Amino acid sequence: MKVASAAVLAALLSISTARADEPPPGASSCSGCHAVNAAAETPVPPIRGRTADEIMAAMAAFRAGKQPATVMDRIAKGFTDDELKPIAAWLAQQK
Repeated sequence: MKVASAAVLAALLSISTARADEPPPGASSCSGCHAVNAAAETPVPPIRGRTADEIMAAMAAFRAGKQPATVMDRIAKGFTDDELKPIAAWLAQQK
């Protein structure tokens, strides 16, 4: 019983000490194509200023083949909705 309690406590502590400004797994790769700096000129549409719902809808459209893409259709298929939700939420919070 004590071992299980210690494991639960350790898990909770690791969750509570995670930094909100750190991207969830997969999110940092977005800036490889989508400029983080608003002044940067790139043919790739910015993610900056989009809501989490907009990001999720775009990823669903890429995954379903309803949005033209060069690589985003393949990238979108590599993530589950459960993986995309924290990524979209984090990206939407970036200023």
